[in-house]
Amino acid sequence: MEALAIEAKVAMDKTLVALQAQFNTLRTGRANAALLDRVLVDYYGEPTPINQIASIAVPEPRQLLIKPYDKGDLKAILEGINKAEIGINPVAEADSIRLVLPALTQDRRKELAKQAKRMADEAKVAIRNVRKDYLALVTDDEYTEDLKKRIESDMTKVHDQMIASIDAAFLAKEKEILTL
Repeated sequence: MEALAIEAKVAMDKTLVALQAQFNTLRTGRANAALLDRVLVDYYGEPTPINQIASIAVPEPRQLLIKPYDKGDLKAILEGINKAEIGINPVAEADSIRLVLPALTQDRRKELAKQAKRMADEAKVAIRNVRKDYLALVTDDEYTEDLKKRIESDMTKVHDQMIASIDAAFLAKEKEILTL
């Protein structure tokens, strides 16, 4: 495989990793600490992810328990969760916050599946853009026609593999979301 195609594959792999991280933030029927990855808390004037100022535990399948390292941050964490609009009402306790995940309705599951589909489509567009950008580098006169065709062929193979990986990741996430 040509070096340019290998570089493109590395760039495309980053898109796939980012998609997996986005999928982790979607709610399914089980509690998962990754649900709070997008939640930012005002920590001394700086937006900070919750997992940097508190520990997150899963004591039961439908609960998350957040224990701030500093009890003074409890109020800021509550505000951050409410601002993030993740669809879960936080319950403040003495030194922690408990999030009880309600059971997902069938309509909400379908809505989450559509959201996952949008994320997958955006990742496919990013993969196509990477392919287009790297193919644009090959238009120089320094490449022979045979080399251009070989690089284009390698790029197409890498592109197709990455699109298939995105489709597989989406189907797995969709199944996870829609399973009762």
